[in-house]
Amino acid sequence: MRSKVATATLTMLALGLTAACGGGSGDAGEAASSTGPIKVWLSNNPEEIAWGKQMVSAWNADHPDEKVTAQEIPAGKTSEEVIGAAITAGNAPCLVFNTSPAAVPQFQKQGGLVALDDFDGGTDYVESRSGDVADQYKSPDGKFYQIPWKSNPVMIFYNKDLMKKAGVDPENPPLATYDEFLATSKKIVDSGVAQAAIWPAPSSEFFQSWFDFYPMYAAESGGQQLIEDGKATFNSDAGTSVANLWASMYADGLAPKETYSGDSFADGKAAMATVGPWAVAVYGDSVNWGVAPVPTSQGTAPEDTYTFSDAKNISLYSACENQGTAFDVLKFATSEEQDGKLLEMTGQMPLRADLTTTYPDYFKKKPEYEIFADQASRTVEVPNTPNSIEIWQQFRDQWSSSVIFAKSSVDEAFATAADKADELAGQS
Repeated sequence: MRSKVATATLTMLALGLTAACGGGSGDAGEAASSTGPIKVWLSNNPEEIAWGKQMVSAWNADHPDEKVTAQEIPAGKTSEEVIGAAITAGNAPCLVFNTSPAAVPQFQKQGGLVALDDFDGGTDYVESRSGDVADQYKSPDGKFYQIPWKSNPVMIFYNKDLMKKAGVDPENPPLATYDEFLATSKKIVDSGVAQAAIWPAPSSEFFQSWFDFYPMYAAESGGQQLIEDGKATFNSDAGTSVANLWASMYADGLAPKETYSGDSFADGKAAMATVGPWAVAVYGDSVNWGVAPVPTSQGTAPEDTYTFSDAKNISLYSACENQGTAFDVLKFATSEEQDGKLLEMTGQMPLRADLTTTYPDYFKKKPEYEIFADQASRTVEVPNTPNSIEIWQQFRDQWSSSVIFAKSSVDEAFATAADKADELAGQS
């Protein structure tokens, strides 16, 4: 969830996992066929805990000799810090149902992950469940060290009541193009109905770019990742176009340069927010909301618009002794039945190729989620590349300097960030 991402900042990845034990990825070896009890970790939000408990109960009822014991990820500064420490100590659980794609390259470097391809039918299972989107989750060696599990595709939530007060059509606000987005934002702020048109966090943490730059870059570039084939893609017309839009938003006072300590959208301080489907339940009764795709310079059709996935995945950890059971549990937990329960209980989108047609009754009952389900088929993930976190931090530093605080030009900043990204992506 977006709100959970904010609390799981991944900061330590930028600071210290590189100091942990190095080496290659884990090899299933003899453990690949071993069966027996396993331990798994679940995310710490209530909806996913409830889903996890019922999943484990259902498995255990039919597999008394392969009992699963589940617990929340232990407390720590971030879940990624806890997982990294467990890898180093050699006591990671068999499965973690909250593995950040951004953390996978470093966990793999630590030797903490097992390639799912090492199991009979592993590659086919991942690709058949998730379809073409699965390719984004392959590691540079061509293997899967994570299964794409669930996503929260980022879109624009808007407050219909504030739009109406600002003189903007609340049912169809002009937001599709950059010119429209800027004009609508200006109406909101000039009318005084809200302090900000939109209020993304202007702070320096590397992951903040996933919720201002990256969704719009995914849309403007037609689905490009930040790094492709070991090279930065963002120092381009698409990348600088997005940056210049946000630079205008900040320069014109439409997006504040100060951090808001609460939820600016819920508090009515901002008329828009970039969020995923988790927001339906969070804002459903308190804000009269609408939803739209992220804008592009020329107004891409919604059915062709990409965005950031904001996914969390499942990985199998090399400390696991009974990896045969762990792989079977992974498949059980991502089965059509369990994906349906995940959708029902959390409102998050299973990364399945056939989401809307597999669960038509759910989307008929809850049509407000259907737009997110459709968007989930066009998402862009953070690149699976060496030094991913450092690359994002370098990018964020240049973004902050040029886009938010106008201390340097966008062209200069992006060229600097791209050069550094190329250097870091080329390292092991």
